[in-house]
Amino acid sequence: MITVDFKRLNVKPGGRILDVGCGQGRHTCEAYCQPGITAVGLDLNPKDAAQTRSMLCAMDDSGMGGGGTWQVFSGDCTRLPFEDDFFDAVICSEVLEHIPNNKKAAAELVRVLKPAGVLAVSVPRYTPEVICWTLSEQYYNTPGGHIRIYTRKSLLKLIEGVGMKYRGGHFAHSLHAPYWWLKCAMGLDNEDARAVQLYHRFLVWDIMKKPWLTRALDKLLNPFIGKSCVYYFTRP
Repeated sequence: MITVDFKRLNVKPGGRILDVGCGQGRHTCEAYCQPGITAVGLDLNPKDAAQTRSMLCAMDDSGMGGGGTWQVFSGDCTRLPFEDDFFDAVICSEVLEHIPNNKKAAAELVRVLKPAGVLAVSVPRYTPEVICWTLSEQYYNTPGGHIRIYTRKSLLKLIEGVGMKYRGGHFAHSLHAPYWWLKCAMGLDNEDARAVQLYHRFLVWDIMKKPWLTRALDKLLNPFIGKSCVYYFTRP
């Protein structure tokens, strides 16, 4: 499930893309598919970083890469282990809502980005997120979970406040919003909820098969219930 539009990153062969808070590697792997790119993933959770490495190794075994290279690190996004002005693009997808010191994290994203480089940031959209918080106290009280809800204004203020120039954005994953509302309503740990099971099965099918009908429906619904907001910035 790819949230960021890689065409907007505008990274040429030979460039470097950093995926901060890479989780199990969805954007790191997509970056590695781009022609001639060095894809770098970083996550605080060593198990997730290890899973990303496994995914990239499997891509190498299958010849699925774009001819570049990759590296994966376990580390803290408020203390990135990279030199200044190092990456052509930085992705930070569904991460900042988890970080207590989001201002320091934002400053680090910019520090390692080259001048004229592109920063892509996605966070949960305000209204779908408020519904989740309203339906489930557990949703925002889980250790390591979401600790804040961003509005468009607050997110732009955060990123522009560390020197970036906003270039545009879009919504994503409208079909995922009802799934999370169902989970919150029926209990995040309730594995037996039939409606949640069926909807999850539908989402897996959609991600794997990508039928035109659900792609069109997702695009149609994104302006209304898109689960994520994706923003693009350039460094002056």
